[in-house]
Amino acid sequence: MTTEEQILQNLRSVQDPDLHKDIVTLGFVQNLKVSGDGAVDFDLVLTTPACPVKDKLRDQAAAAAKAVPGVKSVDVRLSARTTARPGMDKGQLLTGVKNVVAVASGKGGVGKSTVTANLAAALVKQGATVGILDADIYGPSQGMMLGVKDDPEMDSDKKVYPPTAQGVKVISMSMFTDDEAPVVWRGPMVSQMVQNFVRQVEWGELDYLLIDMPPGTGDIQLTLTQQTPITGAVIVTTPQDVALLDVKRGIKMFDKVSVPVIGIIENMSGFVCDGCGKRHDIFRKDGGLRTARSMGLPLLGAVPLEPSVALCGDQGEPVVFRAPDSISAAMFREIAGRVASELSVLHATDSDILSEFDYVWNELPETELEVSK
Repeated sequence: MTTEEQILQNLRSVQDPDLHKDIVTLGFVQNLKVSGDGAVDFDLVLTTPACPVKDKLRDQAAAAAKAVPGVKSVDVRLSARTTARPGMDKGQLLTGVKNVVAVASGKGGVGKSTVTANLAAALVKQGATVGILDADIYGPSQGMMLGVKDDPEMDSDKKVYPPTAQGVKVISMSMFTDDEAPVVWRGPMVSQMVQNFVRQVEWGELDYLLIDMPPGTGDIQLTLTQQTPITGAVIVTTPQDVALLDVKRGIKMFDKVSVPVIGIIENMSGFVCDGCGKRHDIFRKDGGLRTARSMGLPLLGAVPLEPSVALCGDQGEPVVFRAPDSISAAMFREIAGRVASELSVLHATDSDILSEFDYVWNELPETELEVSK
């Protein structure tokens, strides 16, 4: 009779390509059962629903179990339990949020908010629970890009509950001001509002909270990196050197505050003519790749210039949802998988960074969010 130990021994041949360990050692194989009639079933529980090789791992696991003598059938139930880095509940901030990812850029105009919205959409489409904190106080855009129609709700304890649009929980300064009213605030007021977004908003259980950072390396970036348990950061750039110079400054900022940068995303990476099919590198070529290599970071993906991306953003539906067969949508899905993989590797190889994270609150007067405009 086939034993569980025989099945587990064969399953040890299946390796996770990112963590470089077998699925048994990693604890992915759970609830293994072997019936007398040769039927085998078990759960394959991965570290993220956005794992880019989840189907491959499932098929390899099924084949490995089926290769054991006496096994007639194999049922592999694929699921995920997103891992969180140690220290994510430090100071009772963002409890229930397993990963906080800062999406940043060294300069404006590189499409960072578009990348954030589509990265969130791609993660949702792959089964993850996702939120976006729009930290660009002076130029909030996530409300428009995700087509948010509802206002946040507030309970008697002054906790704010973000609305959901396109399957993503969103909070943005645009929900607390008139659409055309400028935010004319000094740095301390802006920093206080960002703190409120972190402390007062009830995000609930999330696999990923993406922070759409404002461009540059100013007050808001410093406030968030010092006071929020950020798991890692991704940097968005365009291929030309003037943008890449600012990327290096942004990476060094995150290094100084001990936030790991998990990779670079190159946006507006070439235009493929729909008439002749020829690629035109309008903003030079491979700048993001060169910078990633020089900084020892992975290039998470290169998103081409495609008119549908801008059109979908203007109409409140990410291209990942509206045009899933487009080149850009495919690249955003690929990037989402790579971000999820890099975070899983980060959890497995660097578990001590946040365990000694020290929160230093700015001495600012307490204020509260007001939901009504």
